[in-house]
Amino acid sequence: MRQVFQSLDDGTTQVIDVPAPQAAPGHVIIRTQASIVSAGTERMLVEFGNANLLQKARQQPERVQQVIDKARTDGIAATLQAVRSKLARPIPLGYANAGVVLEVGRGVDDLTPGDRVVSNGPHAEVVSVPRNLVVKVPGRPDGNSLTAEEAAFAPIGAIALQGVRLAEPTLGERFVVTGLGLVGLLAIQLLRAAGCEVLGLDLDPDRVRLAADLGARTLLLDETADPVAAALAFSGGVGTDGVLITASTKSSEPVRQAARMCRKRGRIVLVGVTGLELSRDEFYEKELTFQVSCSYGPGRYDAEYEEKGHDYPVGFVRWTAGRNFEAFARLVADGRVDVQPLITHRLPLEHAAEGYMRLASDPDVLGLALGYPHTEEATDEQLLVRTVEAPFQPSHRPVARPRIAVIGAGNYTQQTLLPALADTDAVLHTIVSQGGATAALCARRFNFHRASTDVSAAFDDDVDAVFITTRHDTHAELTIRALEAERHVYCEKPLALTLDQLEAVESAYAASRSSDAPPQLMVGFNRRYAPLTIELVDLLADVAGPRMVAITVNAGAIPADDWTQDSEVGGGRIVGEAVHFLDLARHITGSPTVDVTSAFLKSPKRDTASMNVTFADGSLASVLYIATGHPSFPKERVEVFAGGRVARIDNWRSLDLAGFGRRRWAHRLGTGQDKGHRAAVAAFIESLRSGASPGDTLTLFDVSRAAIRAANS
Repeated sequence: MRQVFQSLDDGTTQVIDVPAPQAAPGHVIIRTQASIVSAGTERMLVEFGNANLLQKARQQPERVQQVIDKARTDGIAATLQAVRSKLARPIPLGYANAGVVLEVGRGVDDLTPGDRVVSNGPHAEVVSVPRNLVVKVPGRPDGNSLTAEEAAFAPIGAIALQGVRLAEPTLGERFVVTGLGLVGLLAIQLLRAAGCEVLGLDLDPDRVRLAADLGARTLLLDETADPVAAALAFSGGVGTDGVLITASTKSSEPVRQAARMCRKRGRIVLVGVTGLELSRDEFYEKELTFQVSCSYGPGRYDAEYEEKGHDYPVGFVRWTAGRNFEAFARLVADGRVDVQPLITHRLPLEHAAEGYMRLASDPDVLGLALGYPHTEEATDEQLLVRTVEAPFQPSHRPVARPRIAVIGAGNYTQQTLLPALADTDAVLHTIVSQGGATAALCARRFNFHRASTDVSAAFDDDVDAVFITTRHDTHAELTIRALEAERHVYCEKPLALTLDQLEAVESAYAASRSSDAPPQLMVGFNRRYAPLTIELVDLLADVAGPRMVAITVNAGAIPADDWTQDSEVGGGRIVGEAVHFLDLARHITGSPTVDVTSAFLKSPKRDTASMNVTFADGSLASVLYIATGHPSFPKERVEVFAGGRVARIDNWRSLDLAGFGRRRWAHRLGTGQDKGHRAAVAAFIESLRSGASPGDTLTLFDVSRAAIRAANS
């Protein structure tokens, strides 16, 4: 099936063949019949993509400071690589979709195949959407149905509807709507349906005329216009009851004007994007209410609502995002909102690139409707193809190379792992992701043979080794499956989240040893492969006696609702991330772990901890994993004290030594940061060709067990 993507690097829009998504638990698979391009939101993305690096920086100054901070701590080379990798990833476009249910995931029992629905799915022939963001298309009072185009407006309409709800209009009140794009024109109709009088303001004469046709009084914002005077006249001199700002501008003038337009205790709601340099006096003297509206309404950007399907009780949150979808669709079905005049252009999906070019160059484009004639002709089986061949370019390297499958295509995989794999001579055969879009894009970028949403494709006879880079709660299960299929395994940390899972992996690994060609197992503990670590271990080789290792990790805060913080999904940051440093300490001492204890800073997520490790040879290690530091401070520091000598690695950019004779001065390997990712992947690929293990596998189990015990301490 095909989907629309846009490059943030150069602004090009492409329609790409991607594997159909799987029906994940709590999700709905939909055959698309129509989708609507939101001129405002999606035009901004196109303009950002078309901008050069300097213009991009000017558009997002807050990102510039983040880049500067990263360059200070990680180095210029690593920072440039991260920025380029981010811009090189095309993003899916669209969030207003209508179609027919094809499949439902586990836990969805109120929708069935054949139901007509609307969702915030992207511009794609088949979409997967969480249940709470899918609603049935209502019928009209006369028994007829909404067209797919009309229904697809619901997510955009929900944005307008949520803004109107926050403004709390009452019958007979007078409102101003500033900015007459799709959302503004829909807001006018919603306010009119609520019994309000509306004044619409815009710079575009065509949109002003359309607003007048929809029942609003209007003002064209040309050089002679005085919007404040017009609003006061519109309100009979007392000031308007409220203002909805649906414009997109960097200027703060719309907010300042709104304050001057309003009566005492008027309401201002920002639905669009503007500057926010406010005048306190105007807000203070009139006791104005100012609020920013968040997209479709309550539940938006809440993982519990969107991804896990936990709805808010209707008695406490009457209008959630999904219920706003439903309410807007009913208003269209009842004829109280008319979306047809807002459609200015229609194109089939395969011509979407042409539509986005027009969107960027023609301000008259308001509502662009995409049609899906291919989906109407195709069977369900033709649409639900879960493995697609990528546009593979054959290499001239020798053919006797390990064939690799990668399961997972998230940020780490795209930015770090796949570039490292591409530097080896392995054959990148299959890449799998749940949604399919990221797999297809990675297949094109890194020259995989095929992309899939079917995990089984990673274990077929054409694959020698599997890289597992999915969410942490799937690592143990997929590792066991790969070992049982006699496939070599590179599993990103952590190997397991619980001791029971770890025991199951150990059992599967032990059973695989009876094979004629037992598979290799490696975990992505890359710090041990960093050039500075290798040099440090080499320097310590002739130092007798136990070692004291102190590792400080300025990990930084991440949101409490991030999936890595979820103990069931991500395992928490100790098991999911700090395990790296327990492995590094184990590698530096070269001795098995005897005991590990930990103490946690008081925090709901237990993500700041002091871990103390005792090793069999008497060595000790202290790992401070800190989420309460500042990002401008170096992220990782490793210090080793042994035999009257001291070595310190700072953020994988320098190795300072004391007591090593002629090496007593600081020894630097340049300013580039290298955490060993590429070397770790290269070591694994080489082990597949040589048949020699990339390391002591029992160490992987030892370290994983220590991390789980530390988290549970």
